[in-house]
Amino acid sequence: MPTYEYKCEPCRTIYRVHHGMNEKPTIQCPECDQATSRMISAPSLNVGGFTSPTEAKFAKMSQSEEIARENELQKTYRTIWLPEEAKHNPWEDH
Repeated sequence: MPTYEYKCEPCRTIYRVHHGMNEKPTIQCPECDQATSRMISAPSLNVGGFTSPTEAKFAKMSQSEEIARENELQKTYRTIWLPEEAKHNPWEDH
């Protein structure tokens, strides 16, 4: 299932959501309850011998440059998955 990104400008938050290509959900920001706008983002493809798109994107950067860039991006927007990741132990008895 594809991953889509929706942006809430007032909260400066990007929400990542899995849904089908033909679905057109209305994603409300859980914090301010306003409608979000869908962002155009690159697909997640592994090509060119790199193990991930992130590795290809940052291949020419040193590790410290990559960390500094990511820290700067996180100051502007934060990214949250919707719904939140399930946190449970499958080995626990219910």
